[in-house]
Amino acid sequence: MFNSLPPITRNIIIINVVVFGVFYLLNSSALYMKFAAFYPFSPYFRSWQIITHMFMHGGLMHILFNMFTLYSFGPVLERVLGEKKYLILYFVSGLGAFFLFNLWNFIEVQQIQSSLESFGFDFNAYLSGESVSFKGTAAAILEQQALLDNLKNIITIPMVGASGAIFGVIAAFATLFPDAEIGIMFIPIPVKVKYVLPVIVIGSIYLGVSGNVGGIAHLAHVGGALVGFLLALYWKKNRFRIN
Repeated sequence: MFNSLPPITRNIIIINVVVFGVFYLLNSSALYMKFAAFYPFSPYFRSWQIITHMFMHGGLMHILFNMFTLYSFGPVLERVLGEKKYLILYFVSGLGAFFLFNLWNFIEVQQIQSSLESFGFDFNAYLSGESVSFKGTAAAILEQQALLDNLKNIITIPMVGASGAIFGVIAAFATLFPDAEIGIMFIPIPVKVKYVLPVIVIGSIYLGVSGNVGGIAHLAHVGGALVGFLLALYWKKNRFRIN
């Protein structure tokens, strides 16, 4: 059954599984930090991370869900779009996920900087590694500490996973085949994919913006879905270019 998959989908799954296995066996946090995707202005960021993070996952359930989803939707798109467009869809969606997620991080960092500086906190000195101190009342100091903790999370917690690229694949499938029906856990009847995708995207936007992330880069999902939708919409309007 696996050998019947078209080559791009099959190879992407193989690479993801192999990379997950290697990192699991090596269990090296230093190596993990070299290839996970950090905020671009973090001292841990390296240029290659914008690609390598797409082949890394945070756990067994994470990779199983992503690869099962790719296994379900990828082959149809690869056969309809052709290998070149499908490959473009996958990787550009992953890049879109990275961009949107870090655009929101950038906005948050600017807000944190503004808030800290309103207390008289020397933000630039802190980023330069200088010793700085909080100013103001006990309540103000607690608020500054909370802001600084949020900043540290943005800088030191990386993004991993193929989810952004996978959401691009799902969005492209929904755009090209809106009336296709899929089964969803806990829903007894099949649901058209054109109804499922908007609910997922709106939910991801809410969770990402509200801060209820639960360790999940929800806005990365939105970025991948947006790119997948736009690419598929363009190709759909230019049908003669598919294949």
